[in-house]
Amino acid sequence: MSSAIKAAADPVKQFSVFTENRVGRLSDLTTLLKDNNVHIVALTVLDFTDTTILRLVVDDNDAARELMVNNDFPYTECDVVAVEIADEADLREVLAALLEAEINIHYVYSFIKRPEGRSALVLNIEDPDVAAQSLNNHGFKVLTQADIAR
Repeated sequence: MSSAIKAAADPVKQFSVFTENRVGRLSDLTTLLKDNNVHIVALTVLDFTDTTILRLVVDDNDAARELMVNNDFPYTECDVVAVEIADEADLREVLAALLEAEINIHYVYSFIKRPEGRSALVLNIEDPDVAAQSLNNHGFKVLTQADIAR
């Protein structure tokens, strides 16, 4: 089974956590997750005047959902495409593959840590299935949620 088909069947989930913009709130969430053995594998923070959006990918979605609900961290979740890259040249090739497929990229951020030291990107894009197929056709490994679970 190709990585694009596996990714479609088991997509990587991104949580967008909405919180007030105040000192310590990111620390509160990361500590809550860590204390409950949920590991953040990718993270980006969008800072606004009064609010912050924390976008993150974790290794245990079910536990993360339960913790955020029970600890007043409102969130939404969506599917994203996660793709392994080796270096800057791969980044350019990933972007070229998506351009060739005429896929709009909404935003990109990188993984904090991957098994075996491999780098990876999180891509929020308009058509994840077509993007995964294009990346797969260009020889890239599209990750599934199972690939990042511990």
